[in-house]
Amino acid sequence: MLQLLIGTNLPFMRYRRFAYLLSGSIAAATAVWLLAHGGPKYSVDFTGGTLLQIRLGRVLSADQVRQALDAGGLKGAELQQMTGENRAEFLIRIQTLGQGQGDLFARTRDAIHAHNPDVAVELRRTEAVGPKVGSELRAKALWAILGSLGAILVFVGWRYEFKYALGAVVALFHDVFVTLGMLCFTGREVSLTVLAALLTIAGYSINDTIVVFDRIRERNRALRKEKHSRVMDIAVNETLSRTVITAFTVFLTALALFIWGGEVLRDFSFAMLVGTVFGTYSSVYVASALALESWIALDRRKGIAAE
Repeated sequence: MLQLLIGTNLPFMRYRRFAYLLSGSIAAATAVWLLAHGGPKYSVDFTGGTLLQIRLGRVLSADQVRQALDAGGLKGAELQQMTGENRAEFLIRIQTLGQGQGDLFARTRDAIHAHNPDVAVELRRTEAVGPKVGSELRAKALWAILGSLGAILVFVGWRYEFKYALGAVVALFHDVFVTLGMLCFTGREVSLTVLAALLTIAGYSINDTIVVFDRIRERNRALRKEKHSRVMDIAVNETLSRTVITAFTVFLTALALFIWGGEVLRDFSFAMLVGTVFGTYSSVYVASALALESWIALDRRKGIAAE
């Protein structure tokens, strides 16, 4: 079995307050961004509207296509140009305009032809979601995330102790919220595929956290005379090889999807990349660190000196 970082003795818990500062700063920046922009940027999956993917006969700039759409009566359409060899392809998102909006592809094609008559326009795919369906999906997505966090809180509290459950759920919320923040900061949309990534991140993160917690509980039984922080450090160091190998494998898979998976999977794979990094980090510096803080607080209430 491949193993790395064997015999390490890194004092992880010594630097947990610096981690609190880092995580708090990112979470605060995300909260400010969401308040300033009225929430994340939702895709047509949640807002209702139509998505068109078109291919042009030759490459036009995004500004040229946007000017043509505005002149053709499709103002406010969101435009995204593909990267790499597919720069002649565009994703066009048009919010629901109400009844009588007609064939949106025909209107898009005619608008582009009006300014560039020599450019062929081919429809690659189209997706349409009604505003009511989009609103229902958004509500169900929120409940899916909150429900999963609540179920994990109950499970970990039953399987371990409350001091572990609190750290695990805060770590999950941290991972999802930080990933959402990175999506917002980079101008990416929250879609059903991104929601799938967020739930996948939650599952990955809690799995990694449970492995660390199991080792902490084992070491606490064997090292009763050691300080709590020392027990935590030993447990984290002993699971470090497994954590790094697992995280690196998942990261490489997500990176491959990000590079070669195409535009449709780009936001999903980006969320997975961010979630893998912060999920691994949070298992040590959010879940375990908060479990340590709870552990110390409980001992102090009992009049026991602990650190």
